[in-house]
Amino acid sequence: MTGQQLPLRFGGGRYDRRPPVTRLSFDPATLSRPLADLERVTPRVARRLTAFGLTTVGDLIEHFPRRYEDFRDRKAIRDLKLGEEATIRGEVVRVRAERTARRRVDIVKVLVRDDTGAVEAVWFNQKYLTRVLDEGMRLSLRGTFRPQSGRQQFVVKGHEILGEEDGEGVHTEGVVPVYPASEQVSAKLLRALVHELAPVMRRLPDPLPAGLLTRERLPGRADAVTAVHLPRTLAEARLARERLVLEELLLMQVGLLLHKQEQQQRVRAPALPEPAALAQAFLDGLPFELTSHQLAALDEIEADLRRDVPMRRLLQGDVGSGKTVVALYCLLRTAEAGLQGVLLAPTETLAAQHAETVARLVGPLAPAELVTAALTARERREALARLASGETRIVVGTHALLTGDVRFAALGLLVVDEQHRFGVEQRDALVRRAEHDGLAPHVLHMTATPIPRTLALTVFGDLDVTTIAGVPSGRQPVVTRLVDEEMRETGYEFVRKQIAKGRQVYVVCPAIDESESIQAATAVAEAERLQAGPFREARVAVVHGQLKPADRDEVMRAFKSGELDVLVATSLIEVGIDVPNATVMIVEGAERFGLAQLHQLRGRVGRGSEKSYCLLFAAAETGAARARLEALLETTDGFELADKDLEIRGEGQVMGSRQAGVPDLKLARLARDRAALLRARALAAGILEADPGLRSPVHGPLDAAVRDAFGGELGWLLKA
Repeated sequence: MTGQQLPLRFGGGRYDRRPPVTRLSFDPATLSRPLADLERVTPRVARRLTAFGLTTVGDLIEHFPRRYEDFRDRKAIRDLKLGEEATIRGEVVRVRAERTARRRVDIVKVLVRDDTGAVEAVWFNQKYLTRVLDEGMRLSLRGTFRPQSGRQQFVVKGHEILGEEDGEGVHTEGVVPVYPASEQVSAKLLRALVHELAPVMRRLPDPLPAGLLTRERLPGRADAVTAVHLPRTLAEARLARERLVLEELLLMQVGLLLHKQEQQQRVRAPALPEPAALAQAFLDGLPFELTSHQLAALDEIEADLRRDVPMRRLLQGDVGSGKTVVALYCLLRTAEAGLQGVLLAPTETLAAQHAETVARLVGPLAPAELVTAALTARERREALARLASGETRIVVGTHALLTGDVRFAALGLLVVDEQHRFGVEQRDALVRRAEHDGLAPHVLHMTATPIPRTLALTVFGDLDVTTIAGVPSGRQPVVTRLVDEEMRETGYEFVRKQIAKGRQVYVVCPAIDESESIQAATAVAEAERLQAGPFREARVAVVHGQLKPADRDEVMRAFKSGELDVLVATSLIEVGIDVPNATVMIVEGAERFGLAQLHQLRGRVGRGSEKSYCLLFAAAETGAARARLEALLETTDGFELADKDLEIRGEGQVMGSRQAGVPDLKLARLARDRAALLRARALAAGILEADPGLRSPVHGPLDAAVRDAFGGELGWLLKA
């Protein structure tokens, strides 16, 4: 073993659960020490811990309890009551083993005595205890006093051997932490190892400044970490957890706001002049009136565009809320100022639709260029030349715009639609390449997947957020129905009546395999089944990711123009496709889809004046899948569903495609800790307002902790 021996050896005895916290010097290298240095950790145990994800002392200290068991109800043996679970202490008087003849169960019976009486303690199928337990040993036992084999016995749930000191047991007495564990790494082992680290926890330094602790009436980190692992009461554990949750969220918020602060200071952006005739002509020419929420969004974004600080804003709104028209106005404002604007879409189909919308609403005011992978080499070369010269003022495109050969004359605005579909590094690389004369473009991110405020403050904590609530007038809510297998034919009959009325239908197949070719085959097979059976009188076509772009565009054109009745597809139609005459969405295998995805699919209908329907064809499900489907039946509000999704899945899965560099949450749970997150955001903003860049020595530990929390990513973020 290298280095100095850790200050506490594990000897199997009792521990003073909470000795006074000492303010001794702390060597940060201790947290990097391997767990193999601990007295109890053999090479075999070390391998199991490593496989479980615990390698260092710091890893174990930050492996927090999932819950607690309250074993403070220790009783004298004479006070035991039948059927009651309790903890007792006593001395071993006799140990014997039996094996039942009929069921062949090994039973260990130990007579245990305290000052008030004796009781027979019983273990089942733990014969090894006859080699471990000896007369005279002192035990702490957790179990239930009940009749067994015609006698009153204490059936043991957990036990530990006590030493000579008069402290509490680790596993069977007091408030006992229960850790996330596995078959190879038990909660009992983790408790024992954590106790070895008690002296280390009591000397942990605090990343939060003393003034903040005093002002916010917070316990120190050493006290909180010690209390969360070794609490004397459940209330103490709760308060300790609240302190550590606030710290975790504060470090995240400081890091995100540092990123935002640095972005705003690193480069300037072109400040657009006041709107002129072109922008007003666009607004006057719209065939509909903007909602109050759209106008409010325009005001917020307009204020950003007229500053020389690079805009980094997220525009979110429910399906069909009217985000695209807001984005088009911003692109037109940019073109009007003599700069270029880019609208980046995740798919060629959506990019083509955006280009059509630009042509329809913007028209000759500022002609747009469409750049996708479908262009020939010559077409692409000519399009990129027009971009580089500044001839093209508005460009709509896909990932084809993210390659290194794309250059702009003067990019003023980048709009990223469904921003989660693009890699952060790709997106930021485009922004850096577009910098000109020391100026960076404004960036507007758009999403039709409503984001709960708590999630927005974490995943997009370095962005300003604008929300368009509600949808334009005239939109009817989509009627949603759950269709089980017994009602399938009834569902088909309803759809046939809709087709007879001239309406159109989407049928979406679940992704049962990650392979695009298998997904395509599934969609093709479903289209053939429907054409031969339920919809034999209808015009059915299929679209999937394996089609050539030109073929896919032709199918979509035919569906939009009414030449097709039924479009069978993979989930690629979940975003952006707008066919007002489509009034029915069938989702096959709906239990396989996520809540946000189901809501997006439902949003593909209900875009015209006719009543629309979403039919969820699903197998009988329980648990999370059933909760998702029921939530969809209860509301059409995307923000309500986003909160429900966070509650059902937790932030770990909802943040699966999160912004690069945002640290994982170890203790905080966004659905539960909203108040703590808002408090952390306010504290972080106050700290950085008083000390931009955390330059003050008093914030040195906080700065170091933030960079450690973000790992190597914070530096990357600060350069983005």
